[in-house]
Amino acid sequence: MNDDFLINKLTERKAGNAFRTLRTANDKIDFCSNDYLGIVKNDLLKSNNIKGNYGSTGSRLLAGNYNLIEEIENFIAQFHEAGSGLIFNSGYDANVGLMSSVPQKGDTILYDQLVHASIRDGIRLSFANAHSFLHNSINDLEKKLEGSSGNIFVVTESVFSMDGDMAPLSQMVALCEKFNAHLIIDEAHATGVIGQNGEGLIQQLQLQHKIFARVHTFGKACGVHGAIVLGSSRLRDYLINFSRPFIFSTALPAISIAAIKASYELFPSLHKEREHLKTLITQIQQPNAIPSSVTLTLKFSNTPIQIATIPGNENVKKIAEKLQQNNLDVRPILYPTIPKGSERLRIVLHAFNTVADVNKLTAILNQ
Repeated sequence: MNDDFLINKLTERKAGNAFRTLRTANDKIDFCSNDYLGIVKNDLLKSNNIKGNYGSTGSRLLAGNYNLIEEIENFIAQFHEAGSGLIFNSGYDANVGLMSSVPQKGDTILYDQLVHASIRDGIRLSFANAHSFLHNSINDLEKKLEGSSGNIFVVTESVFSMDGDMAPLSQMVALCEKFNAHLIIDEAHATGVIGQNGEGLIQQLQLQHKIFARVHTFGKACGVHGAIVLGSSRLRDYLINFSRPFIFSTALPAISIAAIKASYELFPSLHKEREHLKTLITQIQQPNAIPSSVTLTLKFSNTPIQIATIPGNENVKKIAEKLQQNNLDVRPILYPTIPKGSERLRIVLHAFNTVADVNKLTAILNQ
């Protein structure tokens, strides 16, 4: 079969030093995965005697619905103090399914310019008018709200995956109340990490009853797979009827749902892990731990995601390779995944990283 038509785009990607390849798991010190609490690394689910079928046999609307999945939806909704919840097969499916089905023609979507690709893809599939606002800018959001029409949806992340910073949620809630807008929050990188029991930033700020929809994904700190959209029971009914990724996907099997439950049951007991993360975050942010230079700009956050910006795909790949050679698994984030000039090392801290690990990392970046 002739696939020569693929060559040009691949050649362009290679010429831009942005060609992606897959790496297998390695035994290097992990500073790149989303396993924040070490649930996967430390095999914390192993002792939970997880059992269940490996196949669900169909979509939820046909043969794939079963008691356990509805029980866990209720369990997670209660954990997050939400009216109801609907499980999707991934965070990508949840965001696409939510954003493509709820906003309608004549409605307005206002989204933070740095929201995840899955949110953007869902917006593209919507018939609503959509406009971005400057990252975490309350002033720009208010200007955009003043010119919006129809049902208005404001979309952001509580913790941003590529910067690690947090959205000004309290101010956003106040604005949405002023303009009668519906706030949608992706809590993917706050789930399990933020809050007394890992409940996320929204509940830590006591805003859970003022949010139209929340998305919590299970592939980060949970150490498993899938996602849930939280909101009212009416929103759940709506998604069951109109969300195409939900309607036309085979449901997650019972063994996956049992693993999700086991992970959520672990969250309240992982206080030491969350405290250790705070210790490492403080350590890496010590003055001169990683001095800024002409080629390296630091952007620290109060979350496990720390950023060292090194403009240029070639430049950031060289530094990442140096770290790899020293047994540190730090990955470069390249253009076009992020805007040109903002290429970076995305350094992810974990509960299983040690003070010595972080010292080694900072020492190499200081060279």
